[in-house]
Amino acid sequence: MRIPLDIPAGLISDDTTFAAGGRWADSSNVRFWEGRPQTIGGWEALSSDVLTGVCRSVFNWTDLAAVNNVAFGTHSALQVWLGGALYSITPTAGLPGVTLGANPLAVVNGSYNVAVTQPNHGLTGGSVVTLSGAAPVGGITPNGTYSVAYAPDANTFVVIHGFPATSTAVGGGSAVASRTQAAFLSGNINGTGGAGYGTGAYSTGTYSSPSASDYFPRTWSLGAWGQNLIASPRGGTIHAWSNVTATPAAPLLNAPAQVTYCLVAPQDQVFALGCNEEASGVFNPLCIRHCSVRNNTEWSTGPSTTAREYVLPGGGRIVAGRVIGTSLLVWTSHALFLGTFLGSLSQPWRFDRVGEKCGLIGANAAVVVGQSAYWLGPDLQFYQYDLGAAPRPLICPIRDEMADNFAQSQGDKATASSVSAFGEVRFDYPDGRDGLENSRYLTYSLLEGAWSRGVMARSAFVDAGPSPSPIGVRPDGAIYWHERGASADGAPIAWFIETADQYLSEDQTVLVRGVWPDFAHQVGPATLSVTARLKPQDPETSSSVVALSPGDDRADLRASGRLFRVRFSGESSPARWRLGRTVFDVAAAGGR
Repeated sequence: MRIPLDIPAGLISDDTTFAAGGRWADSSNVRFWEGRPQTIGGWEALSSDVLTGVCRSVFNWTDLAAVNNVAFGTHSALQVWLGGALYSITPTAGLPGVTLGANPLAVVNGSYNVAVTQPNHGLTGGSVVTLSGAAPVGGITPNGTYSVAYAPDANTFVVIHGFPATSTAVGGGSAVASRTQAAFLSGNINGTGGAGYGTGAYSTGTYSSPSASDYFPRTWSLGAWGQNLIASPRGGTIHAWSNVTATPAAPLLNAPAQVTYCLVAPQDQVFALGCNEEASGVFNPLCIRHCSVRNNTEWSTGPSTTAREYVLPGGGRIVAGRVIGTSLLVWTSHALFLGTFLGSLSQPWRFDRVGEKCGLIGANAAVVVGQSAYWLGPDLQFYQYDLGAAPRPLICPIRDEMADNFAQSQGDKATASSVSAFGEVRFDYPDGRDGLENSRYLTYSLLEGAWSRGVMARSAFVDAGPSPSPIGVRPDGAIYWHERGASADGAPIAWFIETADQYLSEDQTVLVRGVWPDFAHQVGPATLSVTARLKPQDPETSSSVVALSPGDDRADLRASGRLFRVRFSGESSPARWRLGRTVFDVAAAGGR
């Protein structure tokens, strides 16, 4: 008899090997495309340089000259790849600037001192500030970076200009801004995910003391304001970069000082999700603020602005947001909210809760594809939301292994991305068997409804567009173009795909005598393993392993039983194949 191996797309491993009979059960670095399994594409180094720190976020966009820019947010730096080179644009100022009141500068004829009025400035002698936007006052224009000489009171500080005033005057105009300079401090590499003594990775938090609050790994939220980059490190303010590689990103004037996540809406508004309330200045994890339309430095609410503030109902904290069409999705740790643009001056936006018990595990664990969002929840369940519908669980028949081995308290490292060329959603996560960093992934085919998985260390990943290919970053800072070639940057790609136990004959014991391979585009050798048993709970009775070289039309093997497990595997450079309907040569070998 000749029996073809013709198995539907997708893995099923959360059931018994007998119940999953007739299906694929396990794989690594194999995807399902148009109903058949094939190797994933290879990857090539984007740069010979490596990033500073562990990268958690990557974002690609184009400037007005149509030049591709790629930003990388790590636990200790902000870097950009531009024109084939890697540059550091790590902010040197850690606090947002503020616009001062009208005519806040005072000078005295012949004196180098400039007195600056700024309510509740909190500065002391030696603090570094940058003044900008000042009009001439007393014959000088004090724009620049200064060291504070002294602060006579809580609302005034004095800096020393480079040359003296030529007259005594008060002025400067109404556009003077003050920004306090501070060193950019590294964030955490690992998190605890919860308060309490002994939580999280070793040495996280204060030495030998219980955690008073959660500790999170440093993540970034990145977006584009026109051709410029908007970047916010979790817990810091929002920064902007003006596409000049020699100039670091700078705090966005008047933006909230502490922001969980930021994004840029299609209506040309920057949103701060989880931030300081405007009136009190107190951080509220459920507070949302946005700037005025087309003015990212105007954050004060009022009848003459379109800047506004909202506080989401319910408990928990805001985790992240995404743009979906002309709307916004905002996830808390418990729920999902839909932000709808109303366009009214009294209420530009409205936020409605569209789902409960479907929160987000980490800032990077959600992705939007078209009019649908896919994400991983704190319960390690996958979810899907289609615009206009309600969130629903996304059934994953290979979830158990991921959930059982997910590295404890490292949920904020999980990332969700897409591979549009193959209609896939990809989830990278930290597997405790490999350590604390992302080391494995699951993919869901939107076209096939099929799941697959693999072993690959990527701490950040982003789809192609405007970049020509997807970009992935290893935890050690190496950056790769993905879906290029058929090797791991010149090294072998290890792959396999394996079936569950299945009958080649349900009526009697059979002997497998050979196989007619059916590979398309095979490059590199493959190995075929066939393992047999008589009953689902029985031990293996026989097995056979044969090599399949490109072009082989038949291979002989020997394995007898009723239930058979078939495994194709390989590790080569290059490695490529697509599996068709492999046919087995079998003969009756005994009774029922």
